[in-house]
Amino acid sequence: MAPPKTTAPKEPLKILMLHGYTQSGPLFHSKTRALEKALTKALPTHIIHFSYPTGPIRLDPADIPGYNWTSDNNEEPEPAFGWWRRKDLPSPTANGEMEIVYTGLQDGLDRIAETIKTEGPFDGVIGFSQGACAAAMVASLLEPGRRESFASAADAPDVAPMERFPSSFHPFHNEGNPQAQLKFAIIYSGFAAPGTRYSKFYEPLLTTPTLHFLGTLDGVVEEARSRTLTDRCEKAREAVHPGGHFLPSQRPWLDAAVGFVRECLEKDKNGGGEGGGGKREEEEGVEDMDVPF
Repeated sequence: MAPPKTTAPKEPLKILMLHGYTQSGPLFHSKTRALEKALTKALPTHIIHFSYPTGPIRLDPADIPGYNWTSDNNEEPEPAFGWWRRKDLPSPTANGEMEIVYTGLQDGLDRIAETIKTEGPFDGVIGFSQGACAAAMVASLLEPGRRESFASAADAPDVAPMERFPSSFHPFHNEGNPQAQLKFAIIYSGFAAPGTRYSKFYEPLLTTPTLHFLGTLDGVVEEARSRTLTDRCEKAREAVHPGGHFLPSQRPWLDAAVGFVRECLEKDKNGGGEGGGGKREEEEGVEDMDVPF
């Protein structure tokens, strides 16, 4: 009599989900159910856990694009949050020039670090819009050697304060900490933080495999702005969909995300290898858009 077949235990797969500007963790969860379902169905050998933290910056009605609130308006806006606020402030290193500053970014990264500490370790990250920019930052901060890169910049006399490595991410680089470099990052309508203040997030280039979704009709984060981030990722792939500023839930785009995650996990299981596509040629620069994040 043949021995009974044993079922191999399912492997845990933890994915960090970062919402966009004016959203929240629960709201982002409601918008990613199709993606969750597709990943869960396609990876039956894994127990997938999705974590949806909410950004620490509670936004005022004035921070919400397109919302016109008056005292006569009886409807209060839904709670809206961000990982930071974008402001144009005088540059401390240039006479009379202005620079884009992400106020509250340290608090946003601290919130994410706390989520990694309490709900991780994570295998990958998925982010939308401002959350996609944050996702790339998180992937960068968890890469080997990134802390040293920040430290070398901090020795420069004109370095901006936020270019120092966030203290909340130091423990993840200590020996024995279970949080390793992420296996993948999926970026929906993402962009790079502009200017030299945040350059060490991207210098050297990110080595985490990334998949970038760009919408040809996205009027909030245009393709050129999204490519400021893809150009800073060594193993970047692009999926261009004919839509706007949202997560595409049609089958081709779900299949692209699922296939990318499956490939990254397989390469990690087999000992790594060159993930994603190679570095593309440099795109022409684009002026900063007048957006609040």
